[in-house]
Amino acid sequence: MPKVKTNSGAKKRFSFTGTGKVKRRHAYHSHILTKKTKKQKRNLDHSAIVVTDNMKQVRDLFCLR
Repeated sequence: MPKVKTNSGAKKRFSFTGTGKVKRRHAYHSHILTKKTKKQKRNLDHSAIVVTDNMKQVRDLFCLR
């Protein structure tokens, strides 16, 4: 049986914390930034934790059970 591969898109978008939670970046922070306020851009800048409802989907992309 072949090895199960990690989803290439997922490994570029997500990373794991030391406690096993999944970190992600905020959307809407890559282009068309001129019309967004400083506050909105600042709040999009930091990373966030994936909510528990989506955690199983993300972990499946990494072939983790």
